[in-house]
Order: sequence, then structure tokens, then C-alpha cells
Amino acid sequence: MKKVAVIVSALCMLIAPLAGIAANPDQDLKDFRDHFTKKFPSVPLQDFTNGVYSVDKASREQWEAFEDFPPYEIYVDKGEDIFNTPFKNGKTYSSCFPQAEKGIKQNFPYFSEKRGEVVTLEVAINECREKNGEKPLKYKTGKMAHLTAYLAYKSRGHKGNVQIVDSPESMAEYERGKKHFYAKRGQLNMSCADCHYYNAGGKVRADILSPAIGQTSHFPVYRNKWSLANSSGDGMGTLHRRYGGCNKQVRAKPFKAQSAEYRALEYFHTYMSNGLTMNGPGVRK
Repeated sequence: MKKVAVIVSALCMLIAPLAGIAANPDQDLKDFRDHFTKKFPSVPLQDFTNGVYSVDKASREQWEAFEDFPPYEIYVDKGEDIFNTPFKNGKTYSSCFPQAEKGIKQNFPYFSEKRGEVVTLEVAINECREKNGEKPLKYKTGKMAHLTAYLAYKSRGHKGNVQIVDSPESMAEYERGKKHFYAKRGQLNMSCADCHYYNAGGKVRADILSPAIGQTSHFPVYRNKWSLANSSGDGMGTLHRRYGGCNKQVRAKPFKAQSAEYRALEYFHTYMSNGLTMNGPGVRK
């Protein structure tokens, strides 16, 4: 019994220092980049914003053909109309986002010290609506996707600039998102990292797995799959729609769009593409 107590005590001494190690987002970002630049040495860092099309030549040729007449353009125009249409009180979204024309998406999501939570662009949009006496929009499709497509388009050329606040609360949300990215879930027992970090560039059936770096830079996206599933042909969807779809694909129950869990994931996921140029909205299969 005494021997067991000694072993347990020794283990606790080893674990205790590890528990006190603070999160290091800067090192995480460096390691994340190094992983992909070593895995795909012929791909320029900035080109990872093009997702799977940065690592597969045949897919890129098809995508470039789509980009000649991008199907998301009509939704960028719709988003612009929505952004500039006055609320019932006469104000517009510009009263909440005065810098939108110059580009704001590169700064989202951010951690609000005052509120103690991660704020995404979609959350900020609905808060703007409620502040001006309007009902919130659905988070995954429709007008929300159109609005964010317009704001993403206005942010093209800006480099991702997500700030990880150096506070216990912010670091806890960052670590929560990081844990979600690497944690296995669902009946298939798979993580985000299994597909988009360790096996990026590999195949699942006929689909090539895109690298996680740069993924958030091109959202929202128009997906042909979503368009075919929608009677109106509207294939635009937000990042959290895609998160939910990924969870379903590994047979895990998805969280609600803009849940604290997905916002934390977006906080980590987007930070891992910091410094890369925004190029949303995008078009995908």
C-alpha cells in the first residue's frame, strides 16, 4: 500500500507542472504552419487559402473554371442590398460596422473581455439587428450567408488578424477550440484534425481532404452540394453550417450554429490562418 502511495505521489509531481503550463498560441501557429509547409513543400503559404485546390492540380483546374463566372456573385450583391437597406428606425448596418466598406472580417472572431465570450461576425450582425429593433437572422443560410458573403468580399486582400487576448478567460476559450479540433467524436471516432491536419491531401471515397490552414479565409462558401439540396438553388452557407455538416459526417451530434462550442472552435481555427490573405466568399463542391 505504501509503495502504491509513493507511485501516485510521484505521478502527481510529474503531472502538476504540466497542468500549470500556459497556452502558447504563437507556438501553436508556428507549429501548424510548419506542419503544412513541410507536408506540401511546393505550395506557397498564401495559396493555402484556396483549400483543396492548393494541393490538387486537377481539382484546381475545375475550380478556376468556376471562378470565371462565380456562382456566389449574385449573393454578394444581395448581401450588399441587405447591408444598405434601412432598418425600421432608419439606420443601416453601417451604424454598427462603420468600417465595413474597408473590410472587417479579418478581425473576427474576437474575445470580448467585457462579456467573457468569443464574438463572431454572425453574432455581431444579429446583435446589430436586435439593437435596431429587428429580429435576428438564422445563422447558417439565407440572408446571414448573403450578408457575410458581402462583408467577406469587402475584406478581400486583408490579412487575417485574430487577436488572442492574454487573459485566463480568453485562453480557456482558445484551448476549448483547440481541444475540439483534435478531439475524436462520433461513431466513426474521428476529429477535425484526422481529416484536415494528419490526412490533408488524402482521400475519403472520391473527395480530397483539404488542409485546415487557410480554410476559414474563404467562408462563407457556395457549395454545389448545398445548391442541389435547396429548391431555390441558394448554395451559400456559413462556417458553422460546415462545422455541423462535418460532425454529421463522422456520425456525431452537431452543436447549434453559434453555440459557445463552435465559436471557440472558430477562435482557434481562424487564428491558425492568421497572416493569410482573406479571399472569401468561395466556391466548393
